[in-house]
Amino acid sequence: MTETSNASEATSGDVVITREFDAPRELVFRALVEPEQFVRYWGPTGTHVPLASVVIEPWAGGRFESTMVPDDDPDNPGFPMKAVFVEVVEPEIFSFHEPDSGVTTTSTLTDLGNGRTRLVIHQADVPEMYRSPEALAGFNSSLDRLVIHLATL
Repeated sequence: MTETSNASEATSGDVVITREFDAPRELVFRALVEPEQFVRYWGPTGTHVPLASVVIEPWAGGRFESTMVPDDDPDNPGFPMKAVFVEVVEPEIFSFHEPDSGVTTTSTLTDLGNGRTRLVIHQADVPEMYRSPEALAGFNSSLDRLVIHLATL
């Protein structure tokens, strides 16, 4: 697979990450919204997401919840994320809002032809600690894991 990744300068509370996948848009979209697939790649390297912690209801008003748990500390309660979907247009776009952090994430999937897809993730109102180089590297490691997952489908 060929992939590219670019993080914005992460200023003014916005983060934009772009990644291209050697996979059809519909396949990428399903991987993003199906819990059984989501747990196979989500979270930075060194974490996992238990399937029991995931709720993905891909429609406006639906819940999007998961908990990342450190691989080396299974007793750690983890890092929960709770959001509400704002918009879902399969397989083109979905956005969700996290009330606790104030972050709104919009993911846009573009069919590039020849079975390739561009994913642009735009996050608005991102707290500073989630805009650090380390946080962005962790986010990108999740997308690296998604590349590997898509290759198995």
